Amino acid sequence: MPQGNLNLTILIGANTPRPAPTKLTEAIDSLMIIYRDSGRSGFQIVFRVGRSTPADLQDDPLLRGSEEQLLLPFNRVIVTMTLNSQPRVLLDGIITFHEFAPSLELGESIFTITGEDVGVMMDLEEKSIEHPELNDKTIVETLITQYGKYGLVPKLSTPQWSERPLNTERVPVQLGTDLAYIQELANRHGFVFYIKPGAVTGQNIAYWGSPDRAAVPSKPLTFNMGSFTNVDTINFQYDGLAATKVVGQVQDRKTNQIQAVSQTSSQRSLFSREPALTTQSHIRTTQFRQSARLATQASAYAQAKVDQSIDRVITATGEVDTLTYGDLLQAGGTVDLRGVGYTYDGRYYVNEVTHEIRQGDYKQRFVMTREGVGTTRSSVNV
Repeated sequence: MPQGNLNLTILIGANTPRPAPTKLTEAIDSLMIIYRDSGRSGFQIVFRVGRSTPADLQDDPLLRGSEEQLLLPFNRVIVTMTLNSQPRVLLDGIITFHEFAPSLELGESIFTITGEDVGVMMDLEEKSIEHPELNDKTIVETLITQYGKYGLVPKLSTPQWSERPLNTERVPVQLGTDLAYIQELANRHGFVFYIKPGAVTGQNIAYWGSPDRAAVPSKPLTFNMGSFTNVDTINFQYDGLAATKVVGQVQDRKTNQIQAVSQTSSQRSLFSREPALTTQSHIRTTQFRQSARLATQASAYAQAKVDQSIDRVITATGEVDTLTYGDLLQAGGTVDLRGVGYTYDGRYYVNEVTHEIRQGDYKQRFVMTREGVGTTRSSVNV
């Protein structure tokens, strides 16, 4: 699908994906890819099909023969995009769903495949298993390494609080799929877990850690600055109920002493001059209600809840034309915004990017967040 300075290459197959045949690529009407820093990422490819020759009397061309075998559920799809002579892996996913909408008009039938990132293969089998004498980080690494055939490379952070329990104390138990358990452990520590394509075709980065606010920012987003403008639309929302303090008590399971739990500030690096947690007139306060914890463990878990609460005080949504922008936004990365004004300019963490591609048109929709208003940056690198 060539488009100006942009070209897409598609690999598809059951085990080792290979270049898609011309008949398949020429039938593509549109491609949508969604990457999120938490939850499920996925894709959808729409094909225009139709029966136009005697050989098509029995079925539409893409629904029979070798093309049909390529589009079967659980086949792997890899899309590489070359933008301004720089190749990047845009998608590495697994087909999970089909939809066929026949039409009376010649060539107007629609065949759609939908799928998720390769992490869906970690979500197929519910398990009831123990992980004796392993801390949370080691458990996550152990689970991820079982999916080496999908090129998963762990990129894991060490939690603020970590424990390797003895069998005589307790045994961590997994009740659910590998993916669900990894996400549960991430939430416990205020972490995110997501899978994104690596720099090499067939490689995927499995990230488990705090939102990467130290990531090198993408090319700046520019609004209402004449010829420098690259943002088509943008909207901001301020949630005054998001930021939260956590207080309470816990009975230390080793000393049996009642200990106070109080976390009222965030350990996230700040992108705003006026963080909601410290500048709002009113802040929500929740009770720490977990039991059978060590005092240090309870404090760390409370801190994770506070950190998570500030992540979406400000939410910005918008859209850019990719050829005008000249770069790709990265979910799980950062980006600087200019041209909107002091209140909302500055650096943001990118939570979600949706790529919408069709012949002659490539848009990126984005969701990005931070903890308050007011820019902390006087300039950006262009």
